[in-house]
Amino acid sequence: MKKRHVVLFLSLMASASAQTAEDVPQSIVKERAALSFKRSAILAEFEARSQDCWQRFAVNDCLSHARRLRRADLEPIRQAELQLNEQERQWRTLQRDERLQSKPLEGAVKP
Repeated sequence: MKKRHVVLFLSLMASASAQTAEDVPQSIVKERAALSFKRSAILAEFEARSQDCWQRFAVNDCLSHARRLRRADLEPIRQAELQLNEQERQWRTLQRDERLQSKPLEGAVKP
């Protein structure tokens, strides 16, 4: 069990690019903000494209194309969010395990 936690900790540290355990939540928040900004820019671009489509004769084909582009642009952001979620889960698990290990054994001390 401890070996698994060590592996999780090492993978977390490697993915956090030499950050301390206290820096992980801050870096996750920063990365989420950056991804959110990128997502809003992509969605704003999609809205502009879809508004332009209404000025054309082939509206449905243009809207389909705009949706395909939106999905293609959002996929890397989605993958990055999934990686951040995994990193956050690993960090929370590590924090929980450290908290449980530092907690004194309640049943062993009772007379």
